[in-house]
Amino acid sequence: MENLLTEFQESLRRLGVSKKDRLLLAVSGGLDSVVLAACCAGTGMDFGIAHANFQLRGAESERDEDFVRQLAFQYGKPLFVKKFNTKKIAEAERISIQVAARNLRYDWFKTLTGTGPDPFKFMVTAHHLDDDIETMVMHFFRGTGISGLTGMPEKKENLIRPLLFFPKNRLQDFARSQNLRWVEDSSNASDDYTRNYFRNRLIPSVATIFPDLQQNLEKNLHRFSEAAILYDQAIGFHKKKLLKPNGPEIQIPILLLKKSIPTRTILFEIIKGYHFTPAQTDEAIRLMDSTNGKYISSPTHRIIKNRRWLIIAPVEEAAVSHIIVGQNESRVIYPGGQLLIKKLPSTALKNISFPPETACLDAGKIQFPLLLRKWKAGDYFYPLGMKKKKKLARFFIDQKLSKTAKEKTWVLVTDNRIIWVVGLRIDNRFCIGPSTTEFLLLQNEEVTGHPG
Repeated sequence: MENLLTEFQESLRRLGVSKKDRLLLAVSGGLDSVVLAACCAGTGMDFGIAHANFQLRGAESERDEDFVRQLAFQYGKPLFVKKFNTKKIAEAERISIQVAARNLRYDWFKTLTGTGPDPFKFMVTAHHLDDDIETMVMHFFRGTGISGLTGMPEKKENLIRPLLFFPKNRLQDFARSQNLRWVEDSSNASDDYTRNYFRNRLIPSVATIFPDLQQNLEKNLHRFSEAAILYDQAIGFHKKKLLKPNGPEIQIPILLLKKSIPTRTILFEIIKGYHFTPAQTDEAIRLMDSTNGKYISSPTHRIIKNRRWLIIAPVEEAAVSHIIVGQNESRVIYPGGQLLIKKLPSTALKNISFPPETACLDAGKIQFPLLLRKWKAGDYFYPLGMKKKKKLARFFIDQKLSKTAKEKTWVLVTDNRIIWVVGLRIDNRFCIGPSTTEFLLLQNEEVTGHPG
């Protein structure tokens, strides 16, 4: 007992917990959380108890709640209990019951910490080494990458797991030596839940072949954690080199991405932050050599191929504000207007007038497809007659554009360069000159109602 309590106290110290800190313990009533409460009491920590009743096991859930109430009374500690209609919430949010329960529990715990005259400084869970190993193995089979192989963090913000390096059998020995009482969750014996399958069947089965499995996997957890530090440093270097922020968009030069080795791993680490799955990495790879305008989607973002670039844009932004203009298109409808496009010989210039809604550009300097999109902070161009670039935000100020007019402004882009601030000014780099043999005539017309 003394040895485990000493190690537990050292674990708290390593996590930055002092004697004056109040702890909020997540207590289900099972062996692990009962041991956690006993360790906190045995080391003289000031703590409260929080119990989430997910109402998933009928009378058994009520039994667990009653047990935790008695435990809090036994220790003379404040108790917080909340009932959740977990099944209904999971169905409404279209997530698994396990995910719903985890989200509900942690969200509730956050509301209980850090507030009031005598706040709880840390949330504490009873996760132990066996839990950590199970998490690593599940992540391996899910294909989550090296970050998933590092297991659970011992500390994340104000959430701590001081038992994380203790194997389950040590907690069991401690509980028996102290004659602790706990309740058993009957669902733990069922293989219906993924974690239970790994805990009850897969890992024990592999252990019959590799008797030192737990020790080996524990060592791998530490190795992967250290490897992940180096991995993250390398990924950070590549992201800094490849990602070009442009307002809500991220632009990636395809040629540079292809030269970055290993391309697939780097691209996966970039796109996973935008809710793309590991399986979509190959789709993103193929996108680099696809036709312009092709894209793939996640629930929140699209990756769009635009000539020499991959553009990651929010779904709403991509759907409404990014229109690919092909070489053979003569009419493009976009929100609030339509663009008419003609390619003409330079001899036709003498018959063209140049109102603001019209642009004449040197066709030989323009590469299709074009991108018609809303302007963004950071955009710049070379206004006609100027040899220096100017940010659009400054250009709008000079033009005395109202906020509403600015919000309605679109730009036409070739190869990531603005060629026309639609209806306002062309870019000097694409103006017609003595060597022009063909020109693009672009006419912008406002459309009211629903185009079509």
